Amino acid sequence: MVLTSGEITMSQSGEKVKQFADSAGGYVGFANLPNQVHRKSVKKGFEFTLMVVGESGLGKSTLINSLFLTDLYPERYIPGAAEKIERTVQIEASTVEIEERGVKLRLTVVDTPGYGDAINSQDCFKTIIHYIDNQFERYLHDESGLNRRHIVDNRVHCCFYFISPFGHGLKPLDVEFMKALHSKVNIVPVIAKADTLTLKERERLKRRVLDEIAEHGIRIYQLPDADSDEDEEFKEQTRVLKASIPFAVIGSNQLIEVKGKKIRGRLYPWGVVEVENPEHNDFLKLRTMLVTHMQDLQEVTQDLHYENFRSERLKRTGRPSPNPSVKNEGEMNNSRGTLWPVEEEVVDKDRILMQKEAELRRMQEMIAQMQAQMRRKPAADE
Repeated sequence: MVLTSGEITMSQSGEKVKQFADSAGGYVGFANLPNQVHRKSVKKGFEFTLMVVGESGLGKSTLINSLFLTDLYPERYIPGAAEKIERTVQIEASTVEIEERGVKLRLTVVDTPGYGDAINSQDCFKTIIHYIDNQFERYLHDESGLNRRHIVDNRVHCCFYFISPFGHGLKPLDVEFMKALHSKVNIVPVIAKADTLTLKERERLKRRVLDEIAEHGIRIYQLPDADSDEDEEFKEQTRVLKASIPFAVIGSNQLIEVKGKKIRGRLYPWGVVEVENPEHNDFLKLRTMLVTHMQDLQEVTQDLHYENFRSERLKRTGRPSPNPSVKNEGEMNNSRGTLWPVEEEVVDKDRILMQKEAELRRMQEMIAQMQAQMRRKPAADE
């Protein structure tokens, strides 16, 4: 194989890079690198954490079971009306291992029973904020430790926020929750129980929800634009998914026989509502969005929300940032800059270690003085 020198180009870092052309049409082998990454990723498996938030009775558990074809809540306790009045928000995390065609997914679903059930729901989302921050804190602690090879990522990558179809848009609690969490997690608004709305009512509610989200300055998860080199089918799929937000969905675990085929849906006196029929609801679009953009949800969590959290921790600990160009969330999103992990516990351990070293030096000095005195004493007796 003969490599002939080609033209000199400039890299992104400003360095001159000399490119070589293969005049003999040989094969080096680095084109196989994507296959190596693929095999390693499949062997390692994938992790994803999904949080579902919404009032009781909106079908959150049913939708999650429908999405992943599993039963995450086999023995779920449903409290009565009297218990809900004084009920506080709880955090219930369920983890399940899903395998499909040799690809393993460690899915963690974080449910929030009790949200919006109490008469006074003013501070009900503080428990959720505390949980999300705790997962960031745990990941930061593990990342700052000595053993960083097997870090379990329990950070919340996506939050399905369920909006009631019975109102006329967003409730004050919906607005306050999304404004409090839009800088910490990727929020995907979902209109629950879409079979209670006609097609015109559904479109009207979608427009009203989007208008109120824009009016209050709420930042929901935005699907990335398709690259120019993508095929037309993927570009059209991305366009349809963007136009479908907020997703109006239906969930059901019941199999119904329609025209000789068993489908998942809901049976009513006037007909059958099919869960996986795109003309009836946006269930398939929501699942497609979650599956095709799962990696992007993780990257936004890592590069934007987690980096913002680390930046705030650095400010509180008083350590300077190695990347001073990253000043706000907009710049963080564009530059995808990285910050060095600093932990208060690490600072405390360093201080304790310095105190121990000082005590050790004092002990050594005392021992040296005692040994010197013992050597001088026999000399004086002689």
